[in-house]
Amino acid sequence: MVVSRELIKELLSESDCSHNSVKKSSCDKPKPGSTSGGCAYEGAQISLFPYADTVHLVHGPHTCLGASWETRASMTSFEGENNIQLGYCTNITAQDIIFGGDKKLSEAIEYVISKKSPQAVFVYETCVTAMIGDNIDHICKESWERFGIPVVPIHAPGFAGGKNLGSRLASESILNFLIGTKEPETIHAFGVNLIGDYNVTGDMWQYKSILEKIGIKVISTLSGDGRIDEICQAHRAKLNVIVCAKSLITLCRKMRKRYGIPYVSVSFYGKRDTSSAILSIANALGSKKMIQKAKAVIQEEEEKLDKKLEPYKKILEGKKAILNTGGNKSWSIASALQDIGLNVVATSINKSTEEDIAMAKKYVDIVFKNPTADQPKLIDEHGIHILLAGGRSLYTAIKKKIAFADVNQEKKRSYGAYNGLINLAEDVCAALSNPVFKLVGKKAPWES
Repeated sequence: MVVSRELIKELLSESDCSHNSVKKSSCDKPKPGSTSGGCAYEGAQISLFPYADTVHLVHGPHTCLGASWETRASMTSFEGENNIQLGYCTNITAQDIIFGGDKKLSEAIEYVISKKSPQAVFVYETCVTAMIGDNIDHICKESWERFGIPVVPIHAPGFAGGKNLGSRLASESILNFLIGTKEPETIHAFGVNLIGDYNVTGDMWQYKSILEKIGIKVISTLSGDGRIDEICQAHRAKLNVIVCAKSLITLCRKMRKRYGIPYVSVSFYGKRDTSSAILSIANALGSKKMIQKAKAVIQEEEEKLDKKLEPYKKILEGKKAILNTGGNKSWSIASALQDIGLNVVATSINKSTEEDIAMAKKYVDIVFKNPTADQPKLIDEHGIHILLAGGRSLYTAIKKKIAFADVNQEKKRSYGAYNGLINLAEDVCAALSNPVFKLVGKKAPWES
């Protein structure tokens, strides 16, 4: 698979993105310096690293591996050696740039297969190896034939664009090299693929059991708690379920065209969206009996949730919050916060797609693009009690002497589905009652 200008143009001008029917613009058009917030290689890495039964071999300088390794706590139930926690790199040097790194890559593939016995090897192309022209496709094909396991080239060099594009390029490799290469023993009548949930802190496990309770079987995942054997059989699912990550909509469109699999896009953050997601999946599968079962399970889960949330809603009554996560979380987390009783005054739409921005405006009145400048002003103007964001925004909360909670991918607990909402309520209440945020912003006694 060659990453040509035509392929990048196709991936960036996705016909199934809702905004493309209104205006002719790309989803994530690369701009000079845009990769400083996360490059295509990092996007591909994030999308595929949750495959714990796979060796992820980075063909490039070791700094590419070290700069963005283990940025998300993707949970796995894989019982063998967890390759999510391990780093493999060919460590391209100046000498390799002059003479080529093909031999080093071939030897590295042989080494990891002989030492680790993985189900597959993903070889990630980086800026350096793309520019010097190493023949990654030939080496991967040769190794695949030699060792008898999939050795898949992931062509997503950093300079191609941002993380969103990298996710799409990664899915192209999965579609072209793995999906459809193995037939299942039986085909489940209500099998689904979960696309775009990386099972960060176990989010996927919060709702997977509910789907199974209704009678829906998860055939494969891309890629939280994923398995290579399962993704190879993904073409026999009856429905693709995009969980928040709109960057993988191209994969679902192509699977619809190639295998006739329809797709739905859902969110499992918050009570309302979780219930809506379950019903959307049941409706898409088209079984009246399943729809009735889904409604009964939803009612049961919501009643249990409402009882558990009562004490937290009393604490959170009248509390105001600002959300700064960007992407699909700009609206999905906002929905969850509203469900636990918080008044979400504003949300950041930095790095959000046109569709995400439209969704965010349905949930929150104020949206902003420049967190550095806008956050402090909004906190003062609206008397905000808590800032929910990634770790970099902690210092804004400290300066303004308000509470802070990390709800980005570095979070420590799952906030997905019904049970995750209890975790979110507990963490928000704990942050609001924590005196450290008011104390740490004060001058030290000897400075007064």
